[in-house]
Amino acid sequence: LFGLVMTECKISTADTSWVLLSFILVLLMLPALALFQAGLLRSKNTLSVLAQVFSGLMIGTIMWNIIGYSLVFGSDHGGIIGSVEHVLMANVSPKHCSPHATTIPAAAFAMFQMMFASITPVLITGSIAERMQFRGFIVFYVVWEFFVYYPLAHWIWGGGFLDKLGVWDFAGGIVIHTSAGISGLLAAHMLGQRKGYEEVHGHFPPSNVPLAALGTGLLWIGWFGFNAGSALTLEGGVAVAAIMATQIGSCASAGVWLVLSWYESGKPGSVSIMNGVISGMAGITPACGFIQPETSFGLGVFIGLCSYGGVILLKKTGIDDALEVSVVHGLTGLVGSLAIGFLADNNINPSIPDGLFFGGSGRLLGVQALAVLIALTYPSAVTFCVLYILRRVNWLRSTSDAEMHGLDLIEHGEIAYHDLAIEDPHMNLPTEIADKHIPRSHKRVDERRSLLRSYDSLGVEDMSLVVARRRELGLSSQSARVLSMAEEEPQSIIEQVAVLPPPPFLARRSSAPPAAAAATT
Repeated sequence: LFGLVMTECKISTADTSWVLLSFILVLLMLPALALFQAGLLRSKNTLSVLAQVFSGLMIGTIMWNIIGYSLVFGSDHGGIIGSVEHVLMANVSPKHCSPHATTIPAAAFAMFQMMFASITPVLITGSIAERMQFRGFIVFYVVWEFFVYYPLAHWIWGGGFLDKLGVWDFAGGIVIHTSAGISGLLAAHMLGQRKGYEEVHGHFPPSNVPLAALGTGLLWIGWFGFNAGSALTLEGGVAVAAIMATQIGSCASAGVWLVLSWYESGKPGSVSIMNGVISGMAGITPACGFIQPETSFGLGVFIGLCSYGGVILLKKTGIDDALEVSVVHGLTGLVGSLAIGFLADNNINPSIPDGLFFGGSGRLLGVQALAVLIALTYPSAVTFCVLYILRRVNWLRSTSDAEMHGLDLIEHGEIAYHDLAIEDPHMNLPTEIADKHIPRSHKRVDERRSLLRSYDSLGVEDMSLVVARRRELGLSSQSARVLSMAEEEPQSIIEQVAVLPPPPFLARRSSAPPAAAAATT
């Protein structure tokens, strides 16, 4: 069963260091993706996104180590799937290379590829956000990873039939972005629109744009490991070419988004710039190690035009793809994958034949188109089947209460932004919902907020003294008694605070005796 022994070869310290660093950079992209999505969604669903992304990383890592690596990069069986020779990472050596990467340890290669496997289904969360049950998401992730990602990755990267046909995908435009994008589009259609979609014309306002900007910046950094790390070596200049193409293409796409959004709305939108950056990086991913820098600029502009127009068309369909994953990742990945057939340059990467624009034949474009077609149809079939089953067992769409009051509270029993949540969902929740879903710790936060409200009429100075005193008390029984009298006897609030010793900062600033200071308070 575990008979294969890894190929012995000369390990390059530089290449190993680069791939391990790239592994860390791609790992960074998962929490970055969570921040990006959470910032662009409504605050009441912030933690549901974080839970999906981090659970996806956890499950993806476990599955990859148990069976995933073996099925993708194990010995080929009929061009369809790998073997079970590396179950539980058997014979994946930290000292010897694998046939798929001859200058780095097999274990380093396996860990780097594990991040690709983990992040791909997580991309779909942007399409299904704010309305899918968490248990349904877990089932969907496991099934999709096993029946879509592992076979597709083997077909193109692991020696499968598309690999043998001569399909090229440098860092995942077909395997990752196209497959996740089409699956996200179908999932969004099957889930249906979020409540209130028509009232806001499909544009729910983001809850925290700076948080999304932070996520975008971290994704930008991590994407260099994603793309340039896929060279698996620092020799030959391919990694450098990938870095240049990634930066140039993403900025060209972002520039297109900025100009078009400015023209359309009359104002330069920050969210449009972020979407343009993500679109450019996703679209340049499959081709970044095969094209010239000047070519990457033109491709980035074309990707920006396609993605911006694609979002407009998506809204016209009425499909509620919450974060436009089907366009920002799916359409751009498709465009970049087909662009290889036109723009591939053998001078940049000797492994690939020239594209049409560099004197090559049309065969490369033909096999790229075939691979894209397969990446559109096969994941769609699997996605439909698993979501149909989930819908039949009532594990697909969240309840009305969850959509109204937020998945954070109803599904996870947590609140992301206490002050905002207490102002609206907590204070206006039906009693049965509040009693069932609000954790005890959050109910104490309600008490804090209510107590502070009781002092609003006392003025800013009195308010600051009360806040300082409550911090010293740590919400003791004294605070609870003050709270209980807040509505019926406002004057008692002042009396209750007056009998307390003054806060230390007031005692230090006041020249009056302690008793006088207490009376003043």
